[in-house]
Amino acid sequence: MPRRGRAATAPSPRIEAFLEMLAAARNASPHTLRAYQADLEDAEAALLRRGLALDAATTGALAGYMAGLRARGLGAASAARRRSSLRQFFRFLVEERMRADDPAAALDAPRRGRRLPRVLGVAEVEALIAAARAAADAMAARRLVAIVELLYAAGLRVSELASLPVAAIDRDRRFLLVRGKGSKERLAPLNDAARAALATWLEARKPAGSRYVFPSNAGAGHLTTERVAQLLKALAVRAGLDPRRVSPHVLRHAFATHLIEGGADLRAVQRMLGHADIATTQIYTHVAGNRLRRLVETAHPLARARPRR
Repeated sequence: MPRRGRAATAPSPRIEAFLEMLAAARNASPHTLRAYQADLEDAEAALLRRGLALDAATTGALAGYMAGLRARGLGAASAARRRSSLRQFFRFLVEERMRADDPAAALDAPRRGRRLPRVLGVAEVEALIAAARAAADAMAARRLVAIVELLYAAGLRVSELASLPVAAIDRDRRFLLVRGKGSKERLAPLNDAARAALATWLEARKPAGSRYVFPSNAGAGHLTTERVAQLLKALAVRAGLDPRRVSPHVLRHAFATHLIEGGADLRAVQRMLGHADIATTQIYTHVAGNRLRRLVETAHPLARARPRR
């Protein structure tokens, strides 16, 4: 599994065994496998400079490596990913009886600040859809409207949207059967606007017989995730929005935040987003809560400062 920008090198035997387990038992994607390999090989190289083998590392040696990441300027999120990779690697070694103890279990988690996702308001999403409908090319307009509606109405990841097969649409076009991370399937309900946009696009798309909702001449036969992002950036400009604020993931964030603001159950939103852990979904309660608090502070008459008696 080569890393970008470097010559392909075979991982060490125990790292390779760990990657094979991830691919076979967890159906990890090539991108995920490359990330684990890069993390573990970075730790391996750092420890070898101190004369230590990765699979024989002590807790102190691993803690020293983690401290070195901070000195190298890695952010908390990147350091947290390295820690997670090490913990999973050593847990695998213990489970496979390649090692009796787990030196990574005691590693402290890097301190991470909570980053709230960027979210568009309802009016801004409507402006995007209006700009998509106004596209000069009729086919381009139908495709853009379908893309925005599906990202916003179904909360799809950009990878799920780009490679969405026609077979994923149920007969009445009320649901999509989405294959998400780890090949887990979930039902994504469609509202009337999304159903109408999808129907309009499917009637016009070419080639009509393609197995994908958004066919393309690209090698995979469907739109690439990069192309979807480019289309949204250009659409944002036409809608009068800052293109830095608009991306496929921002529309997914808007889907979740607006649902929670409207009173949706957190567990239902978790299922629709395809989150394995509800803690990932809970961040949207903070986004919605912050916006609602600001609304009360600015719009409620009793929130305004009153003169003292």
